[in-house]
Amino acid sequence: MASNDTPPETDRSSETDAESETGSNSETASGSEAASEPDRATIRAGRDFDAEYRLDAATAGAFLVELGEQLRDDRELTLVTDEWELPFAVGEPVNLDIDFEGVGEQELEIELELPGRSDEEPPEVR
Repeated sequence: MASNDTPPETDRSSETDAESETGSNSETASGSEAASEPDRATIRAGRDFDAEYRLDAATAGAFLVELGEQLRDDRELTLVTDEWELPFAVGEPVNLDIDFEGVGEQELEIELELPGRSDEEPPEVR
């Protein structure tokens, strides 16, 4: 999913221990694209990154639909805000966890874990 808009939010917290790189526009885009592309940090492998958003149900649903379409159509996705981008190569299998708490204040938690894909090739067998 590649969107240049940060979703509307009522409460957003972000923690990052990510190795971020903000490159010049000429490194990330060429020609006329360079002038329109903002500088943003790229979240790289080797560090942790976390961002949490509180959204209304319609906005969350639109995000999930866009994410689902990207997962269906491609094994590469990039999450993007005005401040950062996170490119990710999706591996298999995807883990889907559904947790319903029906006692007291009811809550439904749906968690999707996307493993990273390795680009390594196995050794040759002779």
